Formats: sequence, structure tokens, C-alpha cells
Amino acid sequence: MSFFNKVKSAISGAAQNVSTEIAKHKNKTFLDGAMGVCAWIAAADGDISSEEKQKTIGFASQSEALKVFDQNLVIERFTYFADKFQFDASIGKGEALKAIEQAVAKDPSSARLLVLVGISIGKSDGDFDADEKKVLVELCSALNLNPSEFDI
Repeated sequence: MSFFNKVKSAISGAAQNVSTEIAKHKNKTFLDGAMGVCAWIAAADGDISSEEKQKTIGFASQSEALKVFDQNLVIERFTYFADKFQFDASIGKGEALKAIEQAVAKDPSSARLLVLVGISIGKSDGDFDADEKKVLVELCSALNLNPSEFDI
């Protein structure tokens, strides 16, 4: 490989890394909103089980919107919100709603996507129960969306 090609390749790789980092930082508020939704859904029955934690992390690794994030960051942010719910449900809900509102304020088009993330988490274990649907109805209300638009 010639010197010119090596330089060109290094510049191209650096530009791609910068683009990836910018995308990550640009969407960190979305990640927080999504992890707030996931923790809220996981806590719907009053307890966040290890299975619910695993399905959230599995979902995040497959989701087009979330797989750009480092898995450690996803775990860290989910754990942050889950800990708030486990300490006190009202505090957890408040923290989740704050993150969700910030995500939507930064990108209003993300509101529907956040609801779809919640639905995906709720359905991921094959048991989309009434507690999870209730959380999603509350989420839709907070986002000024009609729950019937999502069949909930």
C-alpha cells in the first residue's frame, strides 16, 4: 500500500470514528429516554427481575435505534433508571419521565419511537400484561399520543 493510500485510509477511518462518536453523543438523550421507558416497563409489576434486565439488554443490542450504543453504556443507563424504580416507584417514574421529556424535547419525532420501544420490551417475553399496557397508556398520555394508535 502506498503512503498516499495509507494516509487516505487513516483519514477515512478517523472521519468514520468521529461520525460515530458524534452520533452517540447526539443521541444520548434518546438512549436515556429509551432506558427510562425500558425500566418503567420492567418495573410495571413492582419488581425488575433479572429476566427483564436481560431482555432489555438483548433488545438494545438488536434495535436499530439503540445498537449504535456501547452495551456497557446501555447497561449503565438502564441500571440507573432501574435502581430509581427499585428504591421508590414514584422516584423512578419521575426520573424516567424527565429523561423521556428531554429526549422528546431534543427530537420530537422520537416520541412514537419511544412508545414502540416500550411495546417491544413489553411483548418481548410473550406476555404483554395489563401492568405493562397501563404504563404505556401513561407514557402515551405524557407524550400527547393516542394509545389506540398503538393498539394498547
